[in-house]
Amino acid sequence: MKNIKNLVLVIGITLGIGLFVPVNAGAASAIDAQCVGITEADKSAVCSDKDAKPNNLIANIINTLLYVVGALSVIMIIVGGLLYATSNADASRITMAKNTIMYAIVGLVVAFLAYAIVQFVVAKFG
Repeated sequence: MKNIKNLVLVIGITLGIGLFVPVNAGAASAIDAQCVGITEADKSAVCSDKDAKPNNLIANIINTLLYVVGALSVIMIIVGGLLYATSNADASRITMAKNTIMYAIVGLVVAFLAYAIVQFVVAKFG
């Protein structure tokens, strides 16, 4: 179980560091150069997203984090199932496996509810 906690910690730190990596400023000018001379009807999402609001950026970050939480919950359900399957009728290991599955399901439900709330707030106020 300690190895699993360490793995989750390393993944969390890696994702946290990834949020603070500076964006390449040259990429924006390259996109601007590609969008010159394109009519409004032919513009892609990249060209038409120049007026992106900060709310959309925040919503995208929150949605990405919610996807990560959901994926980690599914992984922990699988880990709990493996713990349960390999418990060899040891009561403490069975309890640990059941708790892992229960908390992972709670995390998954919270992620779904948080996603719904974020979508509602962005649609209402964004």
